[in-house]
Amino acid sequence: MPSARAAVLTLAALLVAAVPMRVIAADPAGYALDPVHTRVLFAVSHAGFSQALGTVSGSTGTLWFDRDDWRSARLDVRVPLARLDLGDPKWNAAALASNLLDGDRHPEARFVSRTVEPVDADQALVCGELTLRAVTRPLCLDVTFNQLKRHPLPPFRRTVGFSASATLSRADYGIDAWKSVIGDEVELRIEAEAVRSNRADETLDASDEVAAPIAEPAAPPEPVQDPPTDPSPEPVP
Repeated sequence: MPSARAAVLTLAALLVAAVPMRVIAADPAGYALDPVHTRVLFAVSHAGFSQALGTVSGSTGTLWFDRDDWRSARLDVRVPLARLDLGDPKWNAAALASNLLDGDRHPEARFVSRTVEPVDADQALVCGELTLRAVTRPLCLDVTFNQLKRHPLPPFRRTVGFSASATLSRADYGIDAWKSVIGDEVELRIEAEAVRSNRADETLDASDEVAAPIAEPAAPPEPVQDPPTDPSPEPVP
């Protein structure tokens, strides 16, 4: 007959083997957003004629992500509004003027996640707070996981990619000028890549590009005066 000590050790081993793997899983891995392959696209009504489209490139931030545990994910992103591009220098300057985004005083937007609720294996609702023009409001993103693997090009860093969408009211952030020309509802589409980081606070720049280097975009145009108060001219798309 086995000794009492051997029986206790056998029972302990069985209990350890029965513990779900998620209980002993490692913490979420840290990733740094790739500013070259992370871009925010926005769409807003242009006086009802069309949806004016613009993009903002160069976002930076950190992501903590475990492919098997969406709820443990965390995200902190900064979006440089000076990189806004509506396709025309005058439109860009008008959008960054003090009565709209006020880019001189508020040069960036920031999103910090608070909760992540999985929808299925590849989709989740990521809710947090967006700070824009010094106003902070709740915002939820519909996020789709695209891929997580080693990048096929040097330096072969482990990379994760996502697509996301959201809708916000510009008036919620105090951006209510030109109501007859600019719609209130702003649709967002986000494409993001993040690269595995040994330090959670690492920030990538163009020199860390995982593929062929891409030149930095030209500096934004010099600011121009705010659009006139007479609503007859069109200030922005």
